[in-house]
Amino acid sequence: MKQSGWNIGEKGKKGLKKNTEYAVLVGLIQKDQTEPQVEEYLDELEFLALTAGAATTRRFLQKLPHPDPRTFIGSGKLEEIRAYIERNEDINMVIFDDDLSGKQVNVLEETLKVKIIDRSSLILDIFASRAQTAQAKTQVELAQLQYMLPRLRGLWSHLERQRGGIGMRGPGEKEIETDRRIVRDKIAFLKKKLEKIDLQNTTQRKTREQLIRVALVGYTNVGKSTLMNMLSKSEVFAEDKLFATLDTTVRKIAWEAVPFLLSDTVGFIRKLPHHLIESFKSTLDEVRESDILVHVVDIAHPQHEDHIRTVNQTLKELETIDKPTLLVFNKIDLYRKLYYDPFLDDEAKEEIEEGLRGSLKHQFGHDNVFISAITKENVDELRAKLLRMIKEQYVVRYPHQARQW
Repeated sequence: MKQSGWNIGEKGKKGLKKNTEYAVLVGLIQKDQTEPQVEEYLDELEFLALTAGAATTRRFLQKLPHPDPRTFIGSGKLEEIRAYIERNEDINMVIFDDDLSGKQVNVLEETLKVKIIDRSSLILDIFASRAQTAQAKTQVELAQLQYMLPRLRGLWSHLERQRGGIGMRGPGEKEIETDRRIVRDKIAFLKKKLEKIDLQNTTQRKTREQLIRVALVGYTNVGKSTLMNMLSKSEVFAEDKLFATLDTTVRKIAWEAVPFLLSDTVGFIRKLPHHLIESFKSTLDEVRESDILVHVVDIAHPQHEDHIRTVNQTLKELETIDKPTLLVFNKIDLYRKLYYDPFLDDEAKEEIEEGLRGSLKHQFGHDNVFISAITKENVDELRAKLLRMIKEQYVVRYPHQARQW
């Protein structure tokens, strides 16, 4: 069966090839967007490409009220991209910041003579390369097939061919109908497989019922795994790449003889494919079943407020937005380096940060703390605030436990 960028089920091939591929990025400024906003989306897309193993050589932006149904971008811009690729023979991929239909992928590949990837397929590719456990691998494969199913017609260029005979539904069945049935059957099989894994995970979680659960959530690459390592004194994989953590990690911790469970979860991102959220809902059960959320934010990122809103929107979809939440603004050391005048005295810095803390609390409605997971600045304040929240939750949920301290 023809695939779009992946070889599903083919052993030993996960994600983009290990040797560097060269790509150009394409973004569309639509009527409800500004150029700086789309440029920032492309910054993120470039980081995604780098995580997958592709180097970006150039960006193309076009302002259109809505995408072209056949080529996504206008004919003039398409010709400009084609000419650039012809002049630079090492480019073998064009990455679009929005989802493409199967027909658009087909037309663009025929015109540009290189591999065409959209944002969703790039994210799915990264997830495929990061998946380690049977659960994560099954979730990724399910998301890939769900992404592929509505695009099958556009991806096939030989729909006129007929296939029939032994083993087929009937002598006039087209290949597209056969393949749709194969994909649907595989989706049904993977969903049943995930249900079994989910049942096992639910049983495991029941054995931890008498402990308060704290879940680390946040945008991808904000330092959740680094914070997890620091708070739990354990070694969780942490790396300066997007989606370093796919599988939920849970650690039992005790502070001042107060035990609780701390879990690290997959990072969120803008324009996260809906079918990916659906596939990973069982992994995100740790978020749904938690008692407290620690929402980690990269304060040094220029779009950190936008990141908070993106995470909050995903939490809303998971129906967990109303849980007790502590906002942890990480990388305060980097924030000072980027935004403070080097001649600013300590008193002025404290005044600025106090004002910023108050403004963020008013804007997002949660208590917050500024820390650096790397330098361990304000970690004691974080622990004190979190411990107070944990004790409060014990009084509400397990009062017999709370009386022991």
